[in-house]
Amino acid sequence: MDHNSIELATLFQLGPLQVTNTIITSWAVMAVISLLGWLATRRLQMDPGPVQTVAEGIVSTIEEAIHSVAPDHANQLLPFIGSLWIFLVSANLSGLIPGVHSPTRDLSATAALAILVFLSVHWFGIRAQGLKAHLHHYLTPSPVLLPFHIISEITRTIALAVRLFGNIMSLEMAALLILLVAGFLAPIPILMLHIIEALVQAYIFGMLALIYVAGGLQSQQLAQQKTIESNEE
Repeated sequence: MDHNSIELATLFQLGPLQVTNTIITSWAVMAVISLLGWLATRRLQMDPGPVQTVAEGIVSTIEEAIHSVAPDHANQLLPFIGSLWIFLVSANLSGLIPGVHSPTRDLSATAALAILVFLSVHWFGIRAQGLKAHLHHYLTPSPVLLPFHIISEITRTIALAVRLFGNIMSLEMAALLILLVAGFLAPIPILMLHIIEALVQAYIFGMLALIYVAGGLQSQQLAQQKTIESNEE
């Protein structure tokens, strides 16, 4: 049995649900994030201490990134995009723990995240503009483009999942091969490479998700603007 089959082997089964290492690690990451979030926010003060300062700095950085892409919807998108970014960073970095593999090196996990982004695009679009307006923009500027809009939605979702999976998988495999060849002579460069790449991949995935959601919101506004202009003419 090879390394990948061992990693994705079923640990135990709950009815039809097969619980793998990926599921356990993902839930462990979410539990740690929830605990740290609770500890950081349970005693908020006007004069913040070190922990609150770090937490506020993280939130402010994410908020500024969202505001640069979707300034009119920053407050609305902050909970989703912020949670996604924090989870991705934590999940990618969890591969640094001995004996633990990052959940994002499993295609099923990255596919689930990509599907979540896909659904969020439509969720925010429908909430902002209504179901009719949201569906109408797929027929703009011509109904002929409907199949191309659908294909674009599907392909970018697949690309989002495969990109993160491929990069994290190749990163961990490369680190493993280097350690097998060089032993532990160069652990620090490998560790730094892993941290940097994990942060970069989390940023790229989160930024693409933000762009997709913001694009869906803005497309509704553009469609409404074109409708108003056509009615005025």
